[in-house]
Amino acid sequence: MTTPINPLEYTDDHRVSFLVEEWKRLTQAEKDAHELLEVDPSMKGLAEKELSDIETQKDALIKQMEQIVGADNEREWPNEVILEVRAGVGGEEASLFAEELAQMYLKYSQSRGWQAKKLEESRSELGGIKEAQFEIKGENCYRELQFETGVHRVQRVPATEKSGRIHTSTATVATLPIYKRTKVEINPADLEIETSRSGGAGGQNVNKVETAVRIIHKPTGIDVRCTVERSQQANKERAMKLLVSRLQQKKDEEEAMSRAADRKLQVGTGDRSEKIRTYNFPQDRVTDHRLKENWSNIPKILAGGMGPIIEALRALDTDA
Repeated sequence: MTTPINPLEYTDDHRVSFLVEEWKRLTQAEKDAHELLEVDPSMKGLAEKELSDIETQKDALIKQMEQIVGADNEREWPNEVILEVRAGVGGEEASLFAEELAQMYLKYSQSRGWQAKKLEESRSELGGIKEAQFEIKGENCYRELQFETGVHRVQRVPATEKSGRIHTSTATVATLPIYKRTKVEINPADLEIETSRSGGAGGQNVNKVETAVRIIHKPTGIDVRCTVERSQQANKERAMKLLVSRLQQKKDEEEAMSRAADRKLQVGTGDRSEKIRTYNFPQDRVTDHRLKENWSNIPKILAGGMGPIIEALRALDTDA
């Protein structure tokens, strides 16, 4: 039998604070009813009825709190994410930096024993990444990667720069959790679904049959595409999963911003437009702007040794 939660442990929890206050009010009313019984035994019938009503109401509050806390805990730390990396400002140098970031996350995933699979990829002329999506599965993968969402900035002399001038380029990262249960409901009438032939390697069947799927969510303009699978149905299922994740991420960003004032530390809202980190090659320094902390040895970090940064973010965030 599951032990009921203790409401007093959730006094500072914004999700159920209003229920905790009501529970406290009922507890005081319960105390007053017991005192009335002691002072005036003639009020026994009235006091007992009131106590019974209070117990019923408190039980109902406990169940509501368990549903909210339980559902949210399951949703907070899913073990599957979609990681998106996109080149930002800086042309070819930005795409090369995006490639390095993608490899950093893949190597870190490998070191953690997670499974990683490429879902979609678009490359630049010099071999960098214009944009790419990866599916990562493993214990605590979202809990550890959730704070990577945002703008990553690199400062260095590009390989193509002859004058030795330092350039600043950017890439954006988004960590989209795959939830078992979400708060997102999608109306089929809001979807526009397109199919096309998949390009690139994959065999004759892939290139001759319209297996690629693109789904547009008309109310938000969110656009997803999947070509990795060999059948149209499989690509459609993956695209829908990605769409739900992006819609959930949008909703989470809005909620995070609305409750930011209630958090002891604002590590970040999860908005992908937020500049979060700078990789300064001339000074061999990685700076996380939310923590205002620095780390050295950029080659090691880009080789997947980003554990200390992740641990620092988790340790200082009140929700981690």
